[in-house]
Amino acid sequence: MNAKSNEKGREFSKRLTTILNHGALNLAMALGYRTRLFDVMDGFESPQTASAIAKKAGLNERHVKEWLGIMVSGGIAELSPSSSGEDLFYLPKEHGDLITRRAGSSNLGVYTQEIPLLTACAFEPVLQGFSTGEGVPYRHYPKFYEFMTQLADAKHRAVLVEKFLPSVAEGQLLEQLRSGIHVCDLGCAEGTAVLLMAEAFPKSKFIGVDLSGECIEKARSEASSKRLRNVSFRHLDAAHLKDHGDLLGSFDYVTAFDSIHDQTRPLEVLVNVHAMLRRGGWFSMVDIAASSDLSENKDHPMGPFLYTVSLMHCMPVGLVDGGAGLGMMWGRQGAVKTLNQAGFGTVQVLAIPDDPFNLHFLCKKIG
Repeated sequence: MNAKSNEKGREFSKRLTTILNHGALNLAMALGYRTRLFDVMDGFESPQTASAIAKKAGLNERHVKEWLGIMVSGGIAELSPSSSGEDLFYLPKEHGDLITRRAGSSNLGVYTQEIPLLTACAFEPVLQGFSTGEGVPYRHYPKFYEFMTQLADAKHRAVLVEKFLPSVAEGQLLEQLRSGIHVCDLGCAEGTAVLLMAEAFPKSKFIGVDLSGECIEKARSEASSKRLRNVSFRHLDAAHLKDHGDLLGSFDYVTAFDSIHDQTRPLEVLVNVHAMLRRGGWFSMVDIAASSDLSENKDHPMGPFLYTVSLMHCMPVGLVDGGAGLGMMWGRQGAVKTLNQAGFGTVQVLAIPDDPFNLHFLCKKIG
């Protein structure tokens, strides 16, 4: 073995050590996010003992102390000396800006839950799929919709009404929403986005559609608690929307936030979207900012993470019943091609304010 090969081996060994450490750190950060330990630490003005942090969080001190050891050794929290000799811990504000719930659309902490959650839900079924080629039904992801609600809340609450919607069609859509139009959100989950829109635009009427009956019930309950009379929810498969005549040609605006790449029949869904729109209506499809060409994703800053999420969830749920199995990284070229096939002749591919992960595919129904 020559010197160059030895050096390459040493460099790869260092990289593997980093991977193992970062994988473990992500798991521990997911626990910190879920238990709100990051939020608790972010609320302190000065370094605190493990006991004080655990008490404020309502958690067991021994567990919190062990967790803090991971956060300090991983560079997430800082260790401060004290005159008594007892360890004091502090979460820098700059870190809290990115990993706490107050971070809003800049919240990266919420994503730390994704890999541990998907591993718990689907490791064995996905492993089996390598041999059988079969997909993994949604029933294997009992906690996934709960996570998606957190994710939608982090992404939409600070951005959707204030920044995203005003950017659509150079402000034309905003005026229509204020005057009163019909809007449908496909893959609405527990209704976070559509409820925010319904609250902001009381003269417009909104419908949320999702394949999960449990999510639809939660969305209805939330709408009832908010006393919103301009929003309703339907438990439907988006691939079969054409079977519901009352939905065809009925909408001025349709949205799909990170939901099309999970569909087993994505082309059929997009054909249905085209049919749902009135002439001149708009469709906003928000999906991952990636290329359909793997070579162009080699340097994607979140490439390994996004491909792993796709492998563990997006691709296998899309393979169910012989589905397309697009996966999260189907890319902008594939997205534009599929939209064209569905009847949208012109597709604008736009950046999204405060959202580096996604692209906005904006389409207008001409005929």
